[in-house]
Amino acid sequence: MCSVATAARLRYAVPMNLLDRISIQPTICHGRPCIRGTRVLVSVILDNLAAGHGFDEVLASYPSLVRDDLRAALAYAAELAHERTVALSA
Repeated sequence: MCSVATAARLRYAVPMNLLDRISIQPTICHGRPCIRGTRVLVSVILDNLAAGHGFDEVLASYPSLVRDDLRAALAYAAELAHERTVALSA
């Protein structure tokens, strides 16, 4: 659940319906975030994009996805970055 401040920030940064594409259900993919209506994990999309694969390449690999699904995965990751930090080695 997003805080009020987080929801306000997202309202201006990301179309509100974009994050509706992300689903987190305990009975699907062990509760890990995935694209709604699929079993494609958000982390898999992000891994592919981080590895340098472009949107078109990812979409070709996962034909059930559309461009807004990839944008939703990025928006979800951005929201996590606002809320949490990950220790990086120096």
